[in-house]
Amino acid sequence: MAPPIYAGPVEKTWYYSFRVICALIFIFLIGPLFIIVPLSFNAEPYFNFTPEMLSLDPAGFSTRWYVDFWSDANWRLAVQNSFVIAIFATLISTTLGTLAALGLSRSEMPFKTLVMALMISPMIVPLIISAAGMYFFYSRIGLASTHVGVILAHAALGTPFVVITVTATLVGFDHSLTRAAANLGAHPTTVFFKVIVPLILPGVISGALFAFITSFDEVVVVLFVGSVEQRTIPWAMFSGIREEISPTILAVATLLITLSILLLTTLELLRRRNERLRGLSPG
Repeated sequence: MAPPIYAGPVEKTWYYSFRVICALIFIFLIGPLFIIVPLSFNAEPYFNFTPEMLSLDPAGFSTRWYVDFWSDANWRLAVQNSFVIAIFATLISTTLGTLAALGLSRSEMPFKTLVMALMISPMIVPLIISAAGMYFFYSRIGLASTHVGVILAHAALGTPFVVITVTATLVGFDHSLTRAAANLGAHPTTVFFKVIVPLILPGVISGALFAFITSFDEVVVVLFVGSVEQRTIPWAMFSGIREEISPTILAVATLLITLSILLLTTLELLRRRNERLRGLSPG
């Protein structure tokens, strides 16, 4: 796309410079992916490109590390734990975060700023501090080294994301719709599920996806609160780098990148749908 015809020399220079800067930032952010993905197909147990790979020789590529991943019982347990913990943590954080956002959106809610600050504090406090606090607290009540403890810990980390996304959705919410439904005799429960939920659903799903990603990728808290029985994929990758360097880790990383791309694509589709519902042109 060319700059406008009326643009002067300075504007044209900035027009192209801005795009070069954006391209460099984009390359800086996703550059490591261009290394991890091809290395996961390395036929040799190395973390560097072999001469066969550089020459695009088919003999230098293999899917052996993906086969090792699926055939290893420890990796399968890590996958199972990651999905179970992330799913249940997402359900809890989505429920609590949505209810909190609905309460914070009401004008009569007292101390809204203070409550919002407390709700999003897990995003601000360094994760190592939260992990240590959760460990000492859960140890006292018997939840340390249990699946329930890890799920609750991850739910606490994911709830702020749900609160923020649902609160942003409620900014343009038309409360006259709920008042109209109430005037027509609808029960508050009916109003909630038939009027409010369909309108804020894109924000709820977006928050749930963020909470899922937060739980699925988290490693610090699970190292403190969990045990070997709660070993997740990030924990297994972290341990693998320290104990046994294997390209299997790169294969797992590639799969996680694919999962992240699918979730981000879903988020973008939901964002566009939300803009269409508000009568805006998705951009």
